[in-house]
Amino acid sequence: MDARPVGMFDSGVGGLSVYRVFREIAPNERVVYFADTAYFPYGPRSAAEVRKRAFAITHRLLEADVKMIVVACNTASAAAIADLREIFPVPFVGMVPGVKPAASLSRSHRVAILATSGTLDGGLFGKVVDEFGRGATIRAVHDDTLAPIVEQGLVGTEISRAAVRNALGGEIRAGADTVVLGCTHFNFLEADIRAEFPGVTLVDTSEPVARRVAAVLSERDLRAPVHAAGGLDVIVSGDRDQFKEVCEGLGIWNRAGRPSGVVK
Repeated sequence: MDARPVGMFDSGVGGLSVYRVFREIAPNERVVYFADTAYFPYGPRSAAEVRKRAFAITHRLLEADVKMIVVACNTASAAAIADLREIFPVPFVGMVPGVKPAASLSRSHRVAILATSGTLDGGLFGKVVDEFGRGATIRAVHDDTLAPIVEQGLVGTEISRAAVRNALGGEIRAGADTVVLGCTHFNFLEADIRAEFPGVTLVDTSEPVARRVAAVLSERDLRAPVHAAGGLDVIVSGDRDQFKEVCEGLGIWNRAGRPSGVVK
């Protein structure tokens, strides 16, 4: 048993899509979540810059005495997770686009991977496609406009609907019937995507990643005591009030539980 918190980070609110599933699976675990909004968005940034931020955030989370770290960001996972695992002494769990389940679910054998440029340009994406994408045509859809829409609290508006249409319309018309949400921010756009493209199957990896975090805790004897009081502390590198406002607008605290502390 280990009562120390789990560390988790993303460039903004996106990684909370992983946290809210993890809270349902392991309600007794405390999480320290780092929202790096001062450097949002990660997608258009160079891999070197994202890696630098990942290292800085890891140092900050280790100062909070976390027992493991979840890189709840596809771009940061692609840019940095291999190096993080090599250098730091705690276990890491990262995000990987759900190519394997998408390829098996697609009836048309055409899959669109919707992600930021930072995720799709990395070697990790190519490796996953080569390994798990056999039997389907995998099309990468680069989009660096959708995550800012989520971060600005514009989900469910005509702005978000138009952006979704613009991003995915071409691939859907070309026959893609399955879309992989390759950015944790895109989890909050599910309703918009389904409204625009009702017959499309969406693949989101928030739940399998959250389950993997719980499994690693068990494998390494790092689980919190059964009767421990779980909870959430949030560190925000940018505007704290804006972050809280966006979270309220997205209804994150309704499912995930309001944080006990927000520290800038």
